[in-house]
Amino acid sequence: MKKIVRKSTVPLYAAGAAWLLYALLFPLYRVSHFITAILVAAAVWGITRLIFKNKVEEVPEPEPEPETTGNEALDKMLKDGALAISEMKRLDDAISDEKISADIERLEDVSSRIFDHVKANPSKLPQIRKFMNYYLPTTLKLLNAYDRMDAQGVEGVNISSTKEGVAGIMDKIVVAFEKQFDSLFGDQAMDISTDITVLENMMAREGLTDDPIQKVRAEQKEREYARFDFKD
Repeated sequence: MKKIVRKSTVPLYAAGAAWLLYALLFPLYRVSHFITAILVAAAVWGITRLIFKNKVEEVPEPEPEPETTGNEALDKMLKDGALAISEMKRLDDAISDEKISADIERLEDVSSRIFDHVKANPSKLPQIRKFMNYYLPTTLKLLNAYDRMDAQGVEGVNISSTKEGVAGIMDKIVVAFEKQFDSLFGDQAMDISTDITVLENMMAREGLTDDPIQKVRAEQKEREYARFDFKD
C-alpha cells in the first residue's frame, strides 16, 4: 500500500478569514498595521493547523503494466498462466487436506516451469495448446469443486463422493503435468542422443576408447560407408 499525505485546507482558509476580519475591524494604513495583521493570520493558521491535521491515506499500488513479448498468442498464454498460478495459490490456502495441498503445490511448480520454458522457447507454444485449453482449466475446475464441497462442513453421499473422486485423480494429474513438461525437451533429447552416438563412433575410430566391441562396430560402419561411396 502506498501512503499519501493530504494536507488540510482549513488553516489556509482560516488565516485568510482572520486577515479579512482584521482589515474590516482595524485600520491598515501603516506598516505596523500590516505586520500585526500578518501575525494574527499566522497565529490563526498555526492554531487551526494543530486542530485540523493532515490526513494520511493508504491507497493501493498501481497495477504494473502487463509484460508483453510482441507475440499475441504467447502473451495470452502468459496471462492465462499467471491467473492459473494465482488460483492454485488460493486453492492451496483454502484446502486443508495436506495431501491435496501438496499436490497443488507440485502442480504450481510444474506449471510455472512449463510457462517459463515456453516463454523462452515460443516455438513450443503449440505443444501446450491442449494443456492450456483443457487439462489446466479442467484441473482447476475439479479443485474448485473440492473446495466448495469441503467448505460445506458436512459429509454426505454427494459431497463425500465428489471429494474422494477429486482426491483419487490428483496423483494422475500430477504425473500428466510432469509428462507435459518433459515432452517439451523431446527435440533436445533426440539431438543429444545423436551427438552421443556420433561422438562414440568417432572416438572408437580414432582408438580413443577402451571398448574393443565399439571399435570394431565403428570400423565396420566405416567400411560400409566406404563401399557405399565406392559404388557411387
